[in-house]
Amino acid sequence: MLRIRTLILLLLFGFVAPGAQAAERITIFAAASLKEVMDQVAADFEVDTGIETAVSLAASSVLARQIEAGAPADVYISADRAWMDWLSERGAIAEDTRRTVAGNALVIAGANPLPGGADPATILREGRFAMGDPSHVPAGRYAQAALEHFGLWEMAKDRAVFGENVRVALELARRGEVEVAIVYSSDLQTAEGLSLLYTFPPEGHPPITYQAAATAQAQPAARAFLDFLSSEAGQAIFRERGFTSPVSEAY
Repeated sequence: MLRIRTLILLLLFGFVAPGAQAAERITIFAAASLKEVMDQVAADFEVDTGIETAVSLAASSVLARQIEAGAPADVYISADRAWMDWLSERGAIAEDTRRTVAGNALVIAGANPLPGGADPATILREGRFAMGDPSHVPAGRYAQAALEHFGLWEMAKDRAVFGENVRVALELARRGEVEVAIVYSSDLQTAEGLSLLYTFPPEGHPPITYQAAATAQAQPAARAFLDFLSSEAGQAIFRERGFTSPVSEAY
């Protein structure tokens, strides 16, 4: 009798367990400039796989420090190589999962269109402008490098308003609190009322690359998410939102 009861319990647990288990869920830490991409990627990935995602957006530096401090992230997507290197040096990522998933361009955006041919010196000649904080925000580092390339940094830096991430800089320009902002080309797709004033030549700053990797403590599903980012479906989402194709890099 006891053996029969045990068999019945095992059969019951065998049928109940799959439905009782919580759905698999991974946490994505991604650069603030990826908001719209992550909204779509997360939704499509969940439809394709049934795996839920939670996305946390902030400056790449803030997210990297949180991961290094033990935050429970499964995937990290940085807006530059430097912060991914920083985590790699600390053993915080699964090195074999690291890859470049997108590129971008650096632009000046503002509410008032300018005549064709305007250059950075003319656009930034007076008034305040916004950019990411170059001490820790990738977009700010790219912006400083671009202005140094044109010999404009020393002239302009005292009129710069530094944002904690590139979307803050964009919002300052959108609200008219500064004349213009130096942001990513993809950001303009989200900014009503702002126009493209100038695109910096790519040779004037380090290549803008978005790198992704699973963290050292990531769940197995993190690798599936990364593969989705690199797939044609994932890359199409990046392109639709103004990002460029990734450039292969050696790590």
